[in-house]
Amino acid sequence: MTEQHDTIVIGGGQAGLAMSYHLRAQDREHVVLERDRVAARWHGERWDSLYFQFPNWSLQLPGYAYAGSEPDAFAHRSEVARFIEDYARFIDAPLRCGIDVQSLELDREARRFRLITNGGTFEAQRVVVATGPFQRERIPALHADFDAAIFQTSARRYRAPAQLPPGAVLIVGAGGSGCQIAEELLEAGRKVYLCVGRHRRIPRRYRGRDLLAWLEDLGTMSTPIDAFPNRQPPPPILLTGFQGGHDMDLRELARAGAVLTGKLVAVEDGIARFDDSLEPSLAAADESSAAFVRAVDEHVRVSGIAVEEERPGLRAPTPLQSPRSIDMKMCDVTSIIWCTGYSLDFGWIKIDVFAGDGTPQQQRGVTNCPGLYFLGLHWMHTFRSGTLFGVGGDAAYLATHIEGLHSGKSKE
Repeated sequence: MTEQHDTIVIGGGQAGLAMSYHLRAQDREHVVLERDRVAARWHGERWDSLYFQFPNWSLQLPGYAYAGSEPDAFAHRSEVARFIEDYARFIDAPLRCGIDVQSLELDREARRFRLITNGGTFEAQRVVVATGPFQRERIPALHADFDAAIFQTSARRYRAPAQLPPGAVLIVGAGGSGCQIAEELLEAGRKVYLCVGRHRRIPRRYRGRDLLAWLEDLGTMSTPIDAFPNRQPPPPILLTGFQGGHDMDLRELARAGAVLTGKLVAVEDGIARFDDSLEPSLAAADESSAAFVRAVDEHVRVSGIAVEEERPGLRAPTPLQSPRSIDMKMCDVTSIIWCTGYSLDFGWIKIDVFAGDGTPQQQRGVTNCPGLYFLGLHWMHTFRSGTLFGVGGDAAYLATHIEGLHSGKSKE
């Protein structure tokens, strides 16, 4: 028997729940299908010591916000999971957990979507895909070139230093996950080799305010992806909420003992080889920090807002000795952690709405297939699109689009 619905939301995380909130506000019948549990990735795919990278005051979803006594502190990942679970109960979301959507296709004759799941067949007039941006780990093929005796894991599966065998650790990728895990391993007394790519760094706090507040004021968080050449956003900002939140500077990690390298490019006979991109990457990150400070100072001057006076301490960067290769055995590298990001995995969607690289072709979540939407993807519309505090804006936009189609006020 096929189960019929007006709208089906696939994914019961922050994006799917935000969508449910706005659909309920329209009195639109819908169901939210979640293959695991609410906030599953916060529960089971984060390392033990992870803290939310933004302050508690940014914990907000449509109609619901952080109400604790420490708005400027940073929540442990378990608290973030609980916040999302509490939100699901607060909005009384029509959740169906344990339902894994295996195939989504369009019955063009009936103009309805058909979903094949482990719990039977569903049909709907509209579908919102809200499965999040962290779907399939992007691990380079050269992982197979390392000696089989080396323990390999990833940011998704890493939990704590004790999980790794004794010895040095090679971390491939110095984004948000890589640099935080490197910091933890250094504090645990491990020798760390960290492969660095393009990134930005800015002060955690400046002139008495968290960087997120400044990014909001400067309009950075709301800059649409279409404003960037070829729709390519800038490199990621290195952020951490660990130990109350602090600046994340890879040069400081080097001073603490980490050996920084360029990008990993080859593995031959136990020798890991790197390119010469380290210093250009660090120099670009230094400039991004300086540009942020200049932008904030100019904003304060023009707006006249009352904030603390502050001038960041300037220290001439010291060139780092960056090895172009390391002998894994001689350096006692016994573990590798892949922090190389994620790619999308929409092979289960049998509808032609994708570009050649597998990304959905959409404008703020609206596709060229009437009734099919995406929500919560990284940089889907702005940086806010993939964040807990920002996904509600895109959800509201989609709800308005759906209501307009239903009432005949809009056309695909």
